[in-house]
Amino acid sequence: QVQLVESGGGLVQPGGSLRLSCAASGSIFKIGSMGWYRQAPGQQRELVASISRSGSTNYADSVKGRFTISRDNAKNTMYLQMNSLKPEDTAVYFCNAAYQPDNWGQGTQVTVSS
Repeated sequence: QVQLVESGGGLVQPGGSLRLSCAASGSIFKIGSMGWYRQAPGQQRELVASISRSGSTNYADSVKGRFTISRDNAKNTMYLQMNSLKPEDTAVYFCNAAYQPDNWGQGTQVTVSS
């Protein structure tokens, strides 16, 4: 199975931006739809954005208009561009298949605070 490693998280001020990367050990094309998930302290893990192999995207209402998901099949990498960040976006972010999630990785911490 394809292994996924998240990176790019960090501390950012409200209104700032971050770009998260999800690097795969193999081809992500065969995965199909992929997604970015997040889990805030004391909260359930939620799917915030997904993208099909052809580039069709969907977003949770809470991030729509602020986040952009993309994938580069040639580079076997998926991205999440996060703009206009809010403190409520603070969470550990994970990447995985959108419909048939495999084992979860370590994730990358995003903290939005002034």
